[in-house]
Amino acid sequence: MSDHMRKSLEELAKDFIADGVIDAEEVTQLRERLYEDGVIDREEADFLFELNDGTSGNKNAPSWQTFFVEALTDHVLQDDTSPGVLDEDEAEWLIKNVEGDGQIDANEQALIDNIKAKAKSVCDSFTKKFS
Repeated sequence: MSDHMRKSLEELAKDFIADGVIDAEEVTQLRERLYEDGVIDREEADFLFELNDGTSGNKNAPSWQTFFVEALTDHVLQDDTSPGVLDEDEAEWLIKNVEGDGQIDANEQALIDNIKAKAKSVCDSFTKKFS
């Protein structure tokens, strides 16, 4: 097991944000770590937003946006509570995190667009906020 796999998410965030860029190797490490149990839980999803906010606007690997969008879409649409549906709780959490740093960056916009495209339905608050 690599050092990155043993570290807490908080330690990983500090490591990955330290140089301001998420490179392709780090994306591979993130994918292995976060999908290890087959599920992106809320702690991991919050961690992804922290990484994104800490590196937004920098020259991250293209695979970072792909992974960010995929993992967070999975988090809200592949849950046991409302599979395929973006419910009110998920929408509230998403809105808070997308707007958390005061801007909607390209990765967050791609996430919004992907959720709209893949969800069977989205709640009104999400639709009104991101129409």
